[in-house]
This record gives sequence, structure tokens and C-alpha cells, in this order.
Amino acid sequence: MEGEDRPSVTDSLNRPLAAFLRYLSLERSRSAHTVRAYESDLRSMLESAAGDGAVDLGAIDLPMLRRWLGRQSDSGLSRSTLARRSAAARSFLGWAARESLIHSDPSIRLAAPKRQQNLPEVLHQGQARRLVDDAAVEAGCGDAVAVRDLALIEVLYATGVRVGELVGLDVDDVDFERRTLRVLGKGDKERTVPFGAPAGEALTEWLSARVALANAHSGAALFLGRRGARLGQRQAREVVDRALRGLGDTSARGPHTLRHTAATHLLDGGADLRSVQELLGHASLATTQLYTHVSVERLRASYIAAHPRA
Repeated sequence: MEGEDRPSVTDSLNRPLAAFLRYLSLERSRSAHTVRAYESDLRSMLESAAGDGAVDLGAIDLPMLRRWLGRQSDSGLSRSTLARRSAAARSFLGWAARESLIHSDPSIRLAAPKRQQNLPEVLHQGQARRLVDDAAVEAGCGDAVAVRDLALIEVLYATGVRVGELVGLDVDDVDFERRTLRVLGKGDKERTVPFGAPAGEALTEWLSARVALANAHSGAALFLGRRGARLGQRQAREVVDRALRGLGDTSARGPHTLRHTAATHLLDGGADLRSVQELLGHASLATTQLYTHVSVERLRASYIAAHPRA
């Protein structure tokens, strides 16, 4: 709690954590963001264990882990966060057992609440059309930032890429002849993502306008901020949030809305699940299957609204 001293984590607890984080980064090729998330979750676990009297990794047992998750739950953390922290503990302690740092893995029987399967909020096709049309009107004034924003929205909706993948694009990652993007996804996995003619036109216009913002700090970045440096994720979110607020008939916010929307509209249009999985860069088909539930729920709502015997 705020104002209280955190339990002291001994070197014999810190050293295995540091080794595990190196393993994630160097051997598993996890992104810096993922490694930071693991570190945060595992430091919480180690601080809780230290408060319960653990002086080294071998002293951590199942009751300690359960008390840790119980305290997290009491503090108001969501079920999805608890599930993620439980998974981080199992990954860390499983690795420690394989490395013979501990005799046995105490997390094998550690249960965590199932993640809530909240269906993502998506735009209807009419809303998506208005979103890009409104951005096109803004871009019609010729302002470089407005032209960039149109290209950004078109690409997010056309491809379903993550915002981190979008801002990481370089100019030469765009193949206009084949209308594809070379995208570096989670775990540094590269994939090729197609885009349509409207996104291609918006990107062409943006590359012409890009010279107005480009400077010595721009490098090869495809999308630039007002000062010429590579556009950041926070700036991209602000662009999308502003555009979504402008619709006036949705509470959806953030670039992930366009990722959800792209996936749902592809499935509504008849795309097969495996193709959508590859497009989005999902490691598991189960993640992509969430969008089939969105399509079914939309179909159910339409049926109830339209059928006289619903």
C-alpha cells in the first residue's frame, strides 16, 4: 500500500529473476515490452513471498503463491490481470525447476480465475465508412498531418495491424505493386499483410505530404509526428480516439477497435479463420475465434430486431 515499505527482496530472489528475464529476451526473443510486463508481475510475486518469509526461490511454496494472488484479488485487480500474473509465476517457476534452481515447481497446482471473455467493441460497416470518409474530408485541406491521419486510419482498418506494428513501419516496408506491408509482430515475427486500393491511395498521398514534416530525425519511419520524428503509439491512439469521438454514435476507443473491426468484417465477408489468424499475427487460433463470437452476436441481434417470431 502507498506509504508502506515494500518487503525486502534478497539477492537470492533477485538473481534468478534477472536470469529469467535474460532468457526471455535472448533465447525466447520476447519484446522489451513483454519482458517489462513479466518483470512487473514477478517482482510483485517476489515481494509478497519475501513478506511471507521467503529468503530464496526454494522457500516459495503453493500457499505463498495463493496468498499472493488472494492479496492481489483483494486489492481490486481484474480477473484478467490475476490470470496473467498467475501465468507469469508458472512460467518463471517452471523455468527455475528446469534449470535445477529449485527441486520442484510449486506453481503446478496454482489455479487462477479464467479470463473474462469480453467481446471486443467493433464498428458497423457504416460507421467504419463514415470514419474514413470524415478523415478524408479533413485531409482534403492538404494539411500534412490530416493526410497522415487518413493514411493511418485507412491502414489500421485495412490490415488490422497492432498500433505498435503500425508505428514501427518503415517506408520500404510498403510494397505498392503487390499492395502489402512487411510487419514485424510480437516475438519479432515477420509477416506480410495485404491492403486494399483505398489504403494504397491514402499511403501514396501521405508519402507526398510526408516531405513537409520530414527532417534529420525522421529516418526511414513511415509515419511521422508533427516534429518529424517517428510517430509514437500514444500519438497514434490520440488520432484514432479523436476520429472515433467524431462519429458520435460509439463508445469504442483506441486503435485496437479498428483491429477488432477489420477481423470481424473479414469474417462477416466470408474470410476463413486461418487466413484471419495469419493476417492478425495471432499465435493461437483460439484468439482469432473470439471474432466468430462477435459475428454470431451481431447476427443474433439482427435476428431479434428483424424476425417477427424472434
